[in-house]
Amino acid sequence: MPFRIGIISDTHGLVRPEVALAFSRVDAIVHAGDVGGEHVLEALRAIAPVTFVEGNNDEASGEEIVRANIGGLRILLTHILPKPAKPAPRVVASLQKTPADVVIFGHSHMQFNARVGGVWYFNPASAGPRRFHLPVSVGLLEKRGRAWNAVHVTLI
Repeated sequence: MPFRIGIISDTHGLVRPEVALAFSRVDAIVHAGDVGGEHVLEALRAIAPVTFVEGNNDEASGEEIVRANIGGLRILLTHILPKPAKPAPRVVASLQKTPADVVIFGHSHMQFNARVGGVWYFNPASAGPRRFHLPVSVGLLEKRGRAWNAVHVTLI
C-alpha cells in the first residue's frame, strides 16, 4: 500500500471542505505556513497527523525552518523560500548541514514541483482564499516502492 502525504499551504484561516476529500487517504499532512489559526490545524489533525511551519501571516517571520522525516522522506519545511532558483541563504546553509529529500515551501501561492540544482522543491500553491488568477490547490506526495512522486490537486 502506498504511503501518502498531503501538502497544504496558505490557508489563511480557511478550511475548504474539498481539502478533506483530497486528503481522505493520506497518512500525514504537512502545512507550509500562513495557517491562519489553530482551528485550521485542528481540522487537519482530524484527518491525519500534522507537521507545520508558521508563515509571515502567523506569529512568525515566515523564514523559520522545520525538519521532519515522514514515511522515510527527509523534509525541509519553510514558508518563504523565496525562489527555487535562488533559495534564501538560510535554506542553502541548512541543506548543506543536513540534506533533505524535498524542500516544501509556500508564500508565493504558485504551484511548483521540480528539481533545481539537484534539490527537489515543492509548493502546493494556496488552499485558502483565491488570489488573483492563481489556482487553489493542495499537493499529494506518494511513495510507491522506493520512489516518491508528487501531484497537485486543484480544489476549485
